[in-house]
Amino acid sequence: MSKRLPSKIFNKITAWLTGVNIHDFNCGFKAYRNEVIRNLEVYGELYRYIPALSHSKGFKVGKVVVEHHPRVYGKSKYGWKRLIKGFLDLFTVVFLKRFLRCPMHFFGGVGLIFFFLGFLINLGLTIYKYTTGVLIGNRPLLLFGVLLMILGVQFLSIGLLGEMINNVTHGRKKEYLISEEIGFE
Repeated sequence: MSKRLPSKIFNKITAWLTGVNIHDFNCGFKAYRNEVIRNLEVYGELYRYIPALSHSKGFKVGKVVVEHHPRVYGKSKYGWKRLIKGFLDLFTVVFLKRFLRCPMHFFGGVGLIFFFLGFLINLGLTIYKYTTGVLIGNRPLLLFGVLLMILGVQFLSIGLLGEMINNVTHGRKKEYLISEEIGFE
């Protein structure tokens, strides 16, 4: 499989989602300042997203074009498996960037949508039952409405648990990096 087209698509999507405009996130040649590396927590395969992670911490990210030479020895390990893992890691980075400090904004939003849709379905079925007299207990739509409402409550609960965990673990940490203080007292 040619890796040029999937790589270009991957880099465009990554740049769009992270807000970091570099043309090759998979390039192995990268340089960082010491303060950037000291302030990042990278685990798993998130190393390819160090530019996006450092940008989310407020550091400036630049790029220098590197000339890639054709492979002389060995075989590329790039394939569908690595591409899928890369997209999953990208979603992790985007999720952490947007919702680490406020998990309820994600889980609560999804929970409210599910609960509201389930409520509307069940409300419609209830109105249908009382206007027509037809029993609705054996309708799959009723079960689907109840399922959506239960999922909504579960997502809201996950959001609340995320907020509690966030408060305990990050409540005492500084949210912003301070590089210099100037004489305001």
